[in-house]
Amino acid sequence: MSSKSHDEIWDEWNDLVNMTPKELEEFLETEESKSVGDTSDGESTGHKSGRRIVGIKRTKKAELSDDDWDHMAKVVGYIKRHTAQGGPSEDVEHSRWRYSLMNWGHDPLK
Repeated sequence: MSSKSHDEIWDEWNDLVNMTPKELEEFLETEESKSVGDTSDGESTGHKSGRRIVGIKRTKKAELSDDDWDHMAKVVGYIKRHTAQGGPSEDVEHSRWRYSLMNWGHDPLK
């Protein structure tokens, strides 16, 4: 459970999760999306998270569950950590770094 308030999580979520549900759904169908991340059961953690993000983005704020809020805080934390590491110096557009972030709803080129 996050120590942040729902308002703080909401603001960070809306700043960092910059892909629309449609953009994210389309990306999740690509080989690039499926080629990155830790895979334990055939689907990477990030890919599974991406599907969940689509659902959350299509849910009204007032209807979000505690589980949704926890996942949103996890997504915000992941995006912040991953972007702080910095991407490759060349060809960011086709990098595993970008594809991983996109699975979590953040396109660093937007």
